[in-house]
Amino acid sequence: MTEAQTTPVLSTSQPEDFFQLLKPRVMSLVVFTAATGLVVAPGSMNPFVAAIAILCIAVGAGAAGALNMALEGETDALMRRTRGRPVAAGRVRKNDAMAFGVVLSLFSVMLLGMNTNWLAAGLLALTIVYYAGFYTLLLKRRTPQNIVIGGAAGAFPPVIGWAAATGQAPWQAWLLFLIIFLWTPPHSWALALYSAGDYAKAGIPMMPVAKGARSTRLQILIYTLIFVPVAIAPAFTGMAGLIYGVVSVVGGLAFLGLALRLFRSRAGDEPDKAEAVGREAALYDVRVQAKPARDLFAFSILYLMALFSALLVEALSGLGV
Repeated sequence: MTEAQTTPVLSTSQPEDFFQLLKPRVMSLVVFTAATGLVVAPGSMNPFVAAIAILCIAVGAGAAGALNMALEGETDALMRRTRGRPVAAGRVRKNDAMAFGVVLSLFSVMLLGMNTNWLAAGLLALTIVYYAGFYTLLLKRRTPQNIVIGGAAGAFPPVIGWAAATGQAPWQAWLLFLIIFLWTPPHSWALALYSAGDYAKAGIPMMPVAKGARSTRLQILIYTLIFVPVAIAPAFTGMAGLIYGVVSVVGGLAFLGLALRLFRSRAGDEPDKAEAVGREAALYDVRVQAKPARDLFAFSILYLMALFSALLVEALSGLGV
């Protein structure tokens, strides 16, 4: 055996690479919605215990992201939008990312259970397994409904936060779950309409790839027609007050208007701008006809943040019902 064969290969990964494995942008949304569920839940909670609970949920979300990247490194490498990720780019080895995700998963679930209650911990464990296992391994490459079914993973955080605060998961928590669950298809498919070439290249049957742009635009509109009334519902169920009511109605009408505009457009009918000219481009550098999809995608993030911000403001200020 030569010296080269016996010398272990040293990792060149940097701390920043492992931080990126956590999908910090996704984690920030998870933390925000989980914190909303925790604050809106009835009763009071020790601030230190609450902070540890949010930390656990954040780490659990990051663990799911790391496992997802470990399992999808080869697929991510084929897509312009994801090929810079640590595993896809070769900065972190697959086994290292997997071990990192497993350790963080165990740490976050066990600490949350010991710090709050095992219902919250069980829901966090379910979220991690659902996203890294069920969605990543089973759904993503097998059905154009992948993001619909898999969207449940991103909808669990407010339920986990509520359970951490109260030890229960009542219908109000599941209404918050339903808002995020129904928001996910129009949000994700709007992005997919101008990233369809990436998904096709990677063999992922996202809706525009599997059913075409026209069908996707119709389904975005249908989901929007269902989503907007559900998003407004907390204002009429005793869960939220006037601030939330105004935000949800005004924002919901704008969301519906953008979805109608997208439905009437030709977004997704042709490749995105970067593919058309054969060069790199930023996420929002899209063809003119795809801008309705880009606009809905961007506004969807703003609307969801506004909904949960309104709930937080009412809960913290006592202006809610």
